[in-house]
Amino acid sequence: MSKTAKKIPTADEIAEMADRGEDISRFFTGDGRMKPPLSKSGMQSVSVDFTPEMLHQLDDIVREVNISRQAVIKMYIRQAIDQYYMAKKAMAS
Repeated sequence: MSKTAKKIPTADEIAEMADRGEDISRFFTGDGRMKPPLSKSGMQSVSVDFTPEMLHQLDDIVREVNISRQAVIKMYIRQAIDQYYMAKKAMAS
């Protein structure tokens, strides 16, 4: 990078400038797309609707394995994603 090139601040840095009361309007040209912010942990929340029967079955699993609903859901989604990519890789071979 040349000595005259200016570093483009990250969204977090721009937010900190705004928090300090600095003028940040120069960073908003109207070009491009908005991207949703990530939480500090890099995680994003989603809302999922379950039928009463699925929720009952999920709660049965939760009690059996003694971990939270969220942990069970994440575990099974991770398994499903892994299986998807393994099947996709096998089909490509």
